[in-house]
Amino acid sequence: MQYPAPIAKLIDSYMKLPGIGAKTATRLAFYTLNMKEEDVTDFAKALISVKRDLHFCEICGNITEEKSCDICRNTNRDQSTILVVEETKDVMSLEKVREYKGLYHVLHGVLSPMDGTGPDDLNIASLIKRLHNNEVKEVIIATNATTDGEATAMYLSRLIKPSGIKVTRLAHGLSVGSDIEYADEITLLKAVEGRTEL
Repeated sequence: MQYPAPIAKLIDSYMKLPGIGAKTATRLAFYTLNMKEEDVTDFAKALISVKRDLHFCEICGNITEEKSCDICRNTNRDQSTILVVEETKDVMSLEKVREYKGLYHVLHGVLSPMDGTGPDDLNIASLIKRLHNNEVKEVIIATNATTDGEATAMYLSRLIKPSGIKVTRLAHGLSVGSDIEYADEITLLKAVEGRTEL
């Protein structure tokens, strides 16, 4: 038996989300069907708002509603340090620690030859452009401790070091193979404090 077209389309839409298979998508679709109409409307508005109202900061690549994000606009932050992360959610995780007071740069991924992701697919050119500012003294590379994350860190290190800027890597207080997003605040604090030069 085929599902009616609206529910089949909703199931297909849920399956486009990462980690959502057919069973979970079906469960979510039927849960949505049983929700109050106003809740479904609010959910739909939130989805549309994320696509229409958010974009990437023209300086660092973080998400923002403005041209530049709150962190880049904050003149009280340490302008001499840039912490490079894979994704915008990593910025949020590191900000929870409330110890790092510098700037960020979001790559929007990592180098991954297996997935066809090269340097031109990442937000690297704008990072190099930012380094022409004489205020930057250190770049902290905070890519995840995965094979692709390590390869990206080494690539960035080789790219940045000739400019004379200090390049450091987060200490491995983060377990190998883990994501910054899921680390607890103490682990992140120790990782930032114990960073080492590449």
